[in-house]
Amino acid sequence: MTTQTPAPPRAVRIAAVLTFLQGLGGIALAVALVVRVLGGAPSAGPILGAAGVLVLWFGAVIFAAVMLFRGRHGARSPAIVTQLLLLGCAWYAYGPSDQQLLGSLGGFYCVAVLVLLFTREGRQWAMGLTDVAEGDKAD
Repeated sequence: MTTQTPAPPRAVRIAAVLTFLQGLGGIALAVALVVRVLGGAPSAGPILGAAGVLVLWFGAVIFAAVMLFRGRHGARSPAIVTQLLLLGCAWYAYGPSDQQLLGSLGGFYCVAVLVLLFTREGRQWAMGLTDVAEGDKAD
């Protein structure tokens, strides 16, 4: 007996694609750190450790994004947590690191993904309330 889960709404799928792109960016950062070590950077241990943590974290982000795109309800929470963590990184880039352009662009990106995940259709899909009557959609 198989249970068919309804496909996620368009906003959730767009959020999944944007989260997937963030995961690819994190993996690219890890590769850049490894290339830096191969180029002869001093203190290779901490840099390789950071690269390993990035691969684990953003590998999980990519996995969650794929599962979210495929309609798995449980993948929404990791995507939300990732956006909140990256929003903190964007704040740090904007303020203490004095990189206002990068910080604001990163912050807008994270907020956009969060808005997509918290649309009315996205929340109803996440709660399994896909059988909303046509009259209720106007609310």
